[in-house]
Amino acid sequence: MNNWWIRFGCFLTGYNYGIVRNSSEVAAKAVKRYTSALLIVCILWSFIGYSFTQRYLDGGLMGSIAGAVIAVIIIIQIERQIILSITPSKGLYISRALIAAMMSVIGAVIIDQIIFKEDIDLKKIDTIGDRVNNALPPKTADLRNQIASLDTAILNKENERLNLIADIEKRPTIKAISSVTTQTPVKETITDTTGNTIIKEKVQQTKSVSVSNINNPKIDMIEPLVKQIEELRIQKSKKETDLINVRDQLEEEYKSKAGFLDELEVMYSLITGSNIALIVWFLWFFFLLGLELLVLISKANEKENDYEKTVKHHMDLQIRKLNALAKVAEGSSLN
Repeated sequence: MNNWWIRFGCFLTGYNYGIVRNSSEVAAKAVKRYTSALLIVCILWSFIGYSFTQRYLDGGLMGSIAGAVIAVIIIIQIERQIILSITPSKGLYISRALIAAMMSVIGAVIIDQIIFKEDIDLKKIDTIGDRVNNALPPKTADLRNQIASLDTAILNKENERLNLIADIEKRPTIKAISSVTTQTPVKETITDTTGNTIIKEKVQQTKSVSVSNINNPKIDMIEPLVKQIEELRIQKSKKETDLINVRDQLEEEYKSKAGFLDELEVMYSLITGSNIALIVWFLWFFFLLGLELLVLISKANEKENDYEKTVKHHMDLQIRKLNALAKVAEGSSLN
């Protein structure tokens, strides 16, 4: 169990398990200490990443899990910058402290938004009411204009229908005139001046005109017109329903959208308006800051152990080998 835990700790911290296994108990305890600190920070940030993705990014179950994993990976990589440094510089310590402060602020903000969720929702009711009041006049004006346009269209169609009905009542049938031209060959005998008889054939055209009564063609125009009027009335009914429910629809639309910045503004007003909320926020901030600086402080106060000396020794041996190879290469080139 002990070897398994150390192996897992080496995986998290980036330590070489082969070197740790052959090192003293001091190196093993350092791995265990870093592992415990990393696990605490990773568990907390996995919760923050999961909650943030689920609430504000609409990630669903798998997306929220992915957000938690990404947060954990980022935390591990940041902590390794300190853990794996043999001789950390002051610049590295300062940059890590700044990152810790920023991450503590972000974490405290997200956690407080989760803790104060009910209070934020109650506070958002007033904000939503103000937004609805601002958006309601133009929305209702637009719907009323659409209803008025539909009323005008329906009235025009109704007048058109009444005119058609009046015309049909006056003239239920109309006269249809048709003409047919027939051509009949006619022979004509002509005697010329010499006394010869000439027979000419010409075509005689005969035109016959017939008059019949048919139904007024405007009768067929009424049914499509009635359908158009019905469709316009359905559209008008929907618009009137929307006009009645416009406030409820706007409230539902604003409530369904959980904006991070909106809730951040609401939470800011809660914190600045309540000393208790401000104390809770600072508690989370300093708690997260302490966790973020846990590895940093541990590394700063830690004396060099045999693991680090082994790593340095391996580095010195490698440098000596490289220098020796360089000298051999220079000697062979001179010969």
